[in-house]
Amino acid sequence: MSRIGKKPIAIPKEVKIEVKDGVIFVEGPKGKLNLKLSDRIGVEIKEGQLFVSRVSDIKTDKSLHGLFRALILNMVKGVVEEYVKELEIIGVGFKAAVNGNKLNMSLGFSHPVNITIPPGIKVETPKPTQITMKSPDKELVGKLASEIRAIYPPEPYKGKGVRYLGEHVKKKVGKAQATGK
Repeated sequence: MSRIGKKPIAIPKEVKIEVKDGVIFVEGPKGKLNLKLSDRIGVEIKEGQLFVSRVSDIKTDKSLHGLFRALILNMVKGVVEEYVKELEIIGVGFKAAVNGNKLNMSLGFSHPVNITIPPGIKVETPKPTQITMKSPDKELVGKLASEIRAIYPPEPYKGKGVRYLGEHVKKKVGKAQATGK
């Protein structure tokens, strides 16, 4: 058995789970999510717990067993308490603002960078140099955060760029200090 896959998922009282036609629907106070299940995976709800099972013991079924259990657990956690990712912008004149469903960023390029915010995610800028993303969908939050960071990743000499809140960037010594002149 998969160590992760065989663990039951406790279903909180405020969460409703329904399995219909190979799709699992999870609904809670923070939102609704759904996931299409593989035909090699079975889901069963007993006594307030959800159990994930697999059809056979071949390698692909074993890997899907743990994967789908983890995905369902992320869905249950997300509809109870939203997933949050925070980014910070470091650099003189670098800033961000939310206008409707667009995130407008000024990152030192010759043009402003505009990103369309996907539905199902809330983006806020509590400070001009901080971006906060919230959603019940863990994958959606992580993907948007990585796309924003990829626009201007932190550079190793001055540390300018977009980074995750609390991320440590190891700085390099510049050319002038490396030669000793």
